[in-house]
This record gives sequence, structure tokens and C-alpha cells, in this order.
Amino acid sequence: MKKRYQFAAVAAILISGIGGMKLIAATGHEEPEKEVSDNRPIVSVDTLTATDHTIEIESYGAVAPTERTMLATKVAGQITSWHPKFVPGGIVPKGEILFSIEKDTYSAALLVAEANLQQAKANLIEAQAQSDVAQLEAKKFTSNSVSDLYLKKPQLISAKAFVKSAEAQLSIAQRDLDSCDVRAPYDALVISRNIGVGDFISVGAVAGELNNIEKAEITLPIAGFDNQFVDAITSEQTVKILPSSSGKEILGVLNRDTGIIDEETRMTHFVVRVDDPYGLKSDKPALKFGSYVTVKFDGVTLENTYQVPQQLINNGKLWMVDSDGKLLSHAVTVLRENGQFFVIQADSAINQPVVVTLPEYPKEGMAVKVLSSPDDSDNSLLTAQRTEK
Repeated sequence: MKKRYQFAAVAAILISGIGGMKLIAATGHEEPEKEVSDNRPIVSVDTLTATDHTIEIESYGAVAPTERTMLATKVAGQITSWHPKFVPGGIVPKGEILFSIEKDTYSAALLVAEANLQQAKANLIEAQAQSDVAQLEAKKFTSNSVSDLYLKKPQLISAKAFVKSAEAQLSIAQRDLDSCDVRAPYDALVISRNIGVGDFISVGAVAGELNNIEKAEITLPIAGFDNQFVDAITSEQTVKILPSSSGKEILGVLNRDTGIIDEETRMTHFVVRVDDPYGLKSDKPALKFGSYVTVKFDGVTLENTYQVPQQLINNGKLWMVDSDGKLLSHAVTVLRENGQFFVIQADSAINQPVVVTLPEYPKEGMAVKVLSSPDDSDNSLLTAQRTEK
């Protein structure tokens, strides 16, 4: 009896152990639940704000003088002296004597002219006195019997003419004497000098070349696609000049349109004028003739526009995200390329958040995951662009 109980107990233990093993085996082979993956492309968005955008025109040109003078003489003679700065590269103020011609001949001519004038005036006094006497005597006769010759009117007219002629000769003699000192016609940069002390120079001979440094000009070519943005420009508009050799900005004014379209390049040309280019009367850096500069100035203002980075425009389309989290596109017209940005016309159809980071292959209706919203997109390209402005 006792053996039966022992056998039953052992059997119960075995059955319980086998059931536990099966339960453990069943539990060990149970597969875990699979997580659902989100394969939507991740994008960042931002909003656009319409603003008025002033087009900045940028062009390039070389600095040139407003005047170039081939310095010639009015009188002939031997060179007696020349200014120490009358050398290539010298700067001479207006009115300074550049060189002098021997004056003896012209001083003598002036004295002769003065003497002739005095003689002519004496003759006039004599003729006037004789005419006055004749008029007194003529009162004794009837008016019909007195002639102009009797009254010595021809002699008086001739004497007056000689005085005027003598005055003219004196003026010429004085001019010739003054011309012996050849002066700078303006604040000048000397380009060349062709004479030296002892040289004989004839009338009209070129003694040197000067450039006017009171003002300078820069001729700017304007491309055809920019013409529409400069139509409203008026003269005397301020421009910024950036020399290649110096980072300091210099101001000038837009002086005029040349009125000609280049037949080869189809470009128009504007002329910028700069006062005191060599800094003689100011502390600004010298803007030397021949130097190449960049010139920037404001063109027309485009109203109600967006300025967006170029990478946001894909195949002429601006991409947005609708309320369902799907991409939608809108065709835009680029008004102008401005550096790394496109200027486009504001449009009521652009009423959704704009995609700042596009998927590699965007498609209409593509579901996307928005990483940032217009309220927290501090690192977006549009926010950065607005900060720069």
C-alpha cells in the first residue's frame, strides 16, 4: 500500500515537471510584436513675409579723368625754367606756373604798344581840339556852307579809331607777355613733359600732357537684363565705390546715361562722377586713374515680393506642406537673381508653410514629416536670411 502512494507521488511530480517544461518552451518561442517604421522624408518649414525689395545694381569700371589736356604754348621762345613738380606723376595745383618762356621780346612789345596807345590818345586830343575850334568858327557861316571836312569830323573819327587799335595791340602784347608763364588750367596730374630749360618752343607745340584731378569719371556697363531695374534712376544719385586695392568705401554720384547701346555687347552705359579722386582736399584714399573698381547703387524698388534662397526653388516651383502633411508645389516667376537668393512676386497661393529642406526627389502629394514649425524654425534658411537683412 505504501508503495502505491510512493509511485503516485513520483508520477505526479513527473507530470508537473513535464507540464512546466512545455509551458516554458511555449513561452520561449513567442515572437515579439514588430514596431511600425515611419519612412516619410523629414523636412523643415518656415513662413514667407512679403516685403518691398530695392534692387541693388552692381557693375565694374575703370577710373578715368574728366579732362585730358595736351599743354601747348601761345607764344614762341626759349624755356627759362619749369616747375619742380612738372614731371610725370607730379601733382600741381590750379594756377601754378608749370614753365616759363624768355620774356624780353614780349616785354619790349608791351612797351611799344603802350607808347603807341599814348600817341594815339594824344592825336585824338589834338583832333578833338581842332574839331571844337572849327565848330566855333562855323557859327559865323550859314549851316549849308559848312561841310564835315571843314568841321574836321573825318580826322576826329580817324583819331578815335587809332586809339581803339592801339588799345587792342596793347591787350595782345599784355596777353603774349602773360602767356610766357604757362600755368596749370586746373588741379592737375602731370602725365608727361616734353620740354627742358634752354629748349626753343614754337607756337602750338605740345609741352606736356595733364589730367584733371578735380573730378574723375567711371563708365559702367549695364547688362540688358538689368535695364528694367534702372529706368527710374535720376542723375546725382549717390553710389558706393569699392576700390580693389582698398576696402574703404568711397561715395560718388550717378552723373548721366551715355545714351548709347553698344552694338556688340548690347549693354547700356552709365557714368559715375567722383569729386577729388586723389584726396587733395579730403582724407579719403586716392582713387587713381586706371584703377578697376566695383560700383553699387540702388535701382527700382519691387513692391510686395519674397526673397528666398535659390535652393528652395526646384524646377521653377516653390514647395509647401499642406495641413495633411503632404507636399504641394506652386509655380513661381523669378523677378531677379540677387546673389544666393531669388526675388519672386508675392502670391496669395503661397499660403502654407514653405519647405526649407527639400527631399531629394520631391513629388506632389508626398507625405512628409515636419521637423520644425514656423514658430520654432530659428535655424531655417529663411530666418537666417531675414536676420542678415
